[in-house]
Amino acid sequence: MEILFSFALWFGLYAIVALSLNLEYGFAGIPNFGKALAVLVGAISVGGIMNRILAYFYGISEDNVISLSSSVRGIVNDAILSDPVLGIVIFLSSITLASLLGAVAGVIFILPSVKLKQDYLAITLLAISEVVFLVTNYSTEIVGGYYGVSVPDVFTFSGNYRNTFFILVILLFAFLVYFFVERISNSPFGRVLKAMRENEDVLKASGKNIIVLRIKAAAIGSAIASIAGALFSLYSLNVIASSFTRVEWTFYPFLMVLLGGAGNNKGVLAGVAVFVFAKIFLTMFKFEITALLNLPFEAIWFEYMLFGILMFLVLYYKPEGIFKEKPIFTKPIKKVVYKISGAKNN
Repeated sequence: MEILFSFALWFGLYAIVALSLNLEYGFAGIPNFGKALAVLVGAISVGGIMNRILAYFYGISEDNVISLSSSVRGIVNDAILSDPVLGIVIFLSSITLASLLGAVAGVIFILPSVKLKQDYLAITLLAISEVVFLVTNYSTEIVGGYYGVSVPDVFTFSGNYRNTFFILVILLFAFLVYFFVERISNSPFGRVLKAMRENEDVLKASGKNIIVLRIKAAAIGSAIASIAGALFSLYSLNVIASSFTRVEWTFYPFLMVLLGGAGNNKGVLAGVAVFVFAKIFLTMFKFEITALLNLPFEAIWFEYMLFGILMFLVLYYKPEGIFKEKPIFTKPIKKVVYKISGAKNN
């Protein structure tokens, strides 16, 4: 049962991030190597901003954000136990705040590099993400730095079923994100994003503004990914900046998208499922794998090597992923196809 819970938890969180990355990279062609930044913004929204809002509301004053968060957690948890609606309000407020700040951050951090081409754009976004991560990790005034901060348990009223309840909520959000991204990608806007990915010059010639399209895609993608950061922080009951590394929240989601099939949302979910299963398997049997293969290092490093090799093999032998990308059929196109097929049958 514990394995099932772990799989469901990480599948839900990674599905949200991977789907948002698929919208940016798979459809819009934006190589967002700074994806971890959006997830970190979601965590900051909960640990850095919502904590301060609650502290102001309850009149809590402390010398630093670390002790402040501990006081907030104790007082707010007691309040939620007596009034469960308060916990739901704080939860929904945190998710809303995270998505709004994620969208703003996506716009702000793509602006300096919005005119750059693929390789330079990827490097610039990665550099910006790393700078923000290092500042957050070593500055204790934002979210406690490497010490971290506490977060109120918004579902403390659920008692012993708290983990199960929270995982179901995360899976619900993953489903909603999938539905939302699927609707966007199968809309005229999704077709424009794919056209931008394929040939920006042709799109410019048709009168489309590439910069605006990139900004919109980055804003939507970052808003979605920030939700994952907020959910992860609320579930783990703390925010530690070192948990939001580029490997876990940028490179791994890229591997999931490439493995499942860029530009195919169902394929991305398949890629997430395969990756999470492999990761849990390696974590569970890390000592056995180390002994069996006689590795001169810990199996955790073997995980990085294995996933790196897997990404190379996917790119070289099956770049389209498990499920190949399919054409987008909007309602007007479906009507035309239906008329043509009907005429042929007659």
